[in-house]
Amino acid sequence: MAPFTLAVDAKSSSAFSSESSKRMQNLQLEPKKFFASVNAQEEKPFDFLRLLFEGVIAGGTAGVVVETALYPIDTIKTRLQAARGGGQIILKGLYSGLAGNLAGVLPASAVFVGVYEPAKQKLLRTFPENLSAVAHLTAGALGGMAASFIRVPTEVVKQRMQTGQFASAPNAVRMIVAKEGFKGLYAGYGSFLLRDLPFDAIQFCIYEQLRLGYKLAAKRDLKDAENAVIGAFAGALTGAITTPLDVIKTRLMVQGSANQYKGIFDCVQTIVRDEGPSALLKGIGPRVMWIGIGGSIFFGVLEGTKRFLEQRRPQNRTVLKPE
Repeated sequence: MAPFTLAVDAKSSSAFSSESSKRMQNLQLEPKKFFASVNAQEEKPFDFLRLLFEGVIAGGTAGVVVETALYPIDTIKTRLQAARGGGQIILKGLYSGLAGNLAGVLPASAVFVGVYEPAKQKLLRTFPENLSAVAHLTAGALGGMAASFIRVPTEVVKQRMQTGQFASAPNAVRMIVAKEGFKGLYAGYGSFLLRDLPFDAIQFCIYEQLRLGYKLAAKRDLKDAENAVIGAFAGALTGAITTPLDVIKTRLMVQGSANQYKGIFDCVQTIVRDEGPSALLKGIGPRVMWIGIGGSIFFGVLEGTKRFLEQRRPQNRTVLKPE
């Protein structure tokens, strides 16, 4: 029996060696992934309406919380960018226009996340596993485009009030339409898209990629505080990169009927000629601080609200049966 036993052991050893060799070959052939990846096939079934509903609720909640908490910093940033030359910055009325702005921020944030979440999940299922960054970039741009139809009039009214042109949101809307027509509410729309589409795409891509990488390394779901820290970093970095675009957008939106700038390129040329290239970085301090803190609050509240809603889905509720 001993020779038979040895023969079996030899075959097992040979099979094991062959299997190990195949595994090593597969590892060598596997392409390197430069971005964090997610296998969408292992995710839950795609439910568009559920993702849309939860995205709308979570986005609206996060947007309102952030805007209310950080509105004074945003006002200071706007006044710094709108000031020409060495004009003084007034620190009164830092909450001017908040109520009217919330009326726009709530639906805009709801629309953004309501579009972003289903688009992200669908794209993650469509793109190869190692192209998750492209899915996040594309979903962020789609969400920003959808929300821009609400964001731009809200931003125009808010910034006109922050710079002291109007005392109330209804009065601002009425006067803008009377003097500039309905298109006045969409002043600077092109520059807004030039700023916000890259901003949304980059910020959400950085956030999602860092979150995925951290989650894979930690081998667990992340806590709200961890999501908040990642959101703060993503927001601050993206805010710094896109500051020149924000300055251009602000100048075009607050110019009113004066039309001192003919367009985006004329605005850039005029600012650089009259005030120097450094003027394109006006307000970078308050902007980075505002968006960094805002990213922390937004993503912390967003993920917390999404988890809260997910736990209350019908299939996740525990039904206690009587014994």
